[in-house]
Amino acid sequence: MQTKPSQRTETVSRPTGIKMALLLFWEFIKLGAFTFGSGWSIIAQMEQEFVDKRHWVEQSDLLELIAVGKSLPGIMVANIVLLFGYQLAGPLGGILSAVGLCVPAVVVMTVVTAIYDLIKNNYWVFAALKGVQCAVVPIIGSAAISLSKEALKDKIAIGLCLAALCICLFTSISNLVLVIGGAVLGLVWMGVKEHG
Repeated sequence: MQTKPSQRTETVSRPTGIKMALLLFWEFIKLGAFTFGSGWSIIAQMEQEFVDKRHWVEQSDLLELIAVGKSLPGIMVANIVLLFGYQLAGPLGGILSAVGLCVPAVVVMTVVTAIYDLIKNNYWVFAALKGVQCAVVPIIGSAAISLSKEALKDKIAIGLCLAALCICLFTSISNLVLVIGGAVLGLVWMGVKEHG
C-alpha cells in the first residue's frame, strides 16, 4: 500500500547562534536589495524564503510575528524582521536582521540623493519605476491570500476580517484602533472558546 506524501516538508535543521545571526544578516541584505514596494512585499518574500523554501519557521509563526510587529509603534516591517531574527537567533539575530534589511535602502538612497538632479526628470527611470509598481501588486496580493489561509480558519475569524476590511475601506478610523480592537476581540473570543 502506497502512503501519501506529507503536505508539508519537515523543518530542516538550521544553524544556530552567531552563525544563524550572520546568515540572517545576509539574507535580509538580499531581501532589502531585491524587494520593491511596501513592507508587505518583503513579508511575501520572507514567507517564500523562510517558510516555503528553507522551512525554518511555520506559516503560523510568521503570522504571529506579523500580528505583534503591526501592533508595535514604528516601521511595521522593521518590527517584524527584528522579531523574526530574535526568534531564530536571539538579540544579535534580531539586530543583524533589522540592520541587514536597512543597509540596501541606505546605500540606494545615498546614491540617489547624490545623483538626484541627473535622474529626477529621466523618462527611463520613471518608466522603470512604473513597471516595478505594477509588479509589486500581485506579490502583495499573493502574500495576503497565502497568509489568510492560515489566519482565517473559522467563521468568526472570517467575519472579523471582513468587518475590519469594511472599516478600512469605508471609514477614517485609525489602523491603530483597528489593531487594538482586533486584539481585544481576539482575547474575548478565545476566552469564550475556552470557558464557554
